[in-house]
Amino acid sequence: MSLSVLYGVLCGVFLALLVLVLRLVMVIRRVTDCKPGKKGSVCVLVVAGSGGHTTEIIRLMESLSQAYTPRHYVIADTDKMSEDKIRTFESSKVKGDSPAQFTIHRIPRSREVRQSWSSSVLSTLYALLYSIPLVFRLRPDVVLCNGPGTCIPLCAAVLLLGILGMKRVLLVYVESICRVESLSLSGKILYHFADYFFVQWQCLQTRYPKSVYIGRIV
Repeated sequence: MSLSVLYGVLCGVFLALLVLVLRLVMVIRRVTDCKPGKKGSVCVLVVAGSGGHTTEIIRLMESLSQAYTPRHYVIADTDKMSEDKIRTFESSKVKGDSPAQFTIHRIPRSREVRQSWSSSVLSTLYALLYSIPLVFRLRPDVVLCNGPGTCIPLCAAVLLLGILGMKRVLLVYVESICRVESLSLSGKILYHFADYFFVQWQCLQTRYPKSVYIGRIV
């Protein structure tokens, strides 16, 4: 390959990346048209992690009105407990003979406990392959997450949905109550992309001015 052809290819790649970055910035900064409660029902995608993350996210869901329906829960494929907790919670919301309006989906876990950072990059990309078709099919209005690693590929798929101009999704992140002085890794990443970023400790809001302090809610 001649130098001129190589130069042309590199320029093309650079321009494509530049357009992609500019499009991403526009999507992130653009004011969303999604106003929960203003347009009837709101389709919400809820990312549930194992253990305390699931308990916290269910406590958050308890405070949402019936306008948030249908509810699509996403959990890791190795999570053995979250599905039972979700089904118990949803059963408590059913009134009379009305059908439950929720679904549960599984994707590969982005990072196992004590998994090395280098290998977690590959596992996250693998999870992304499952997240993109799932998000594109469900097309939620809102994504609610609170820190499990599973939320990273899902939020990346949501951003891609907006970059492609298919749908603008409201991304809401609530940092776990156990994060008192510093954000989780998921929080540090999504702090730059979330439309609403909530923390439960005042000192975190001081360190991260974009966040919104709402006190202990779980």
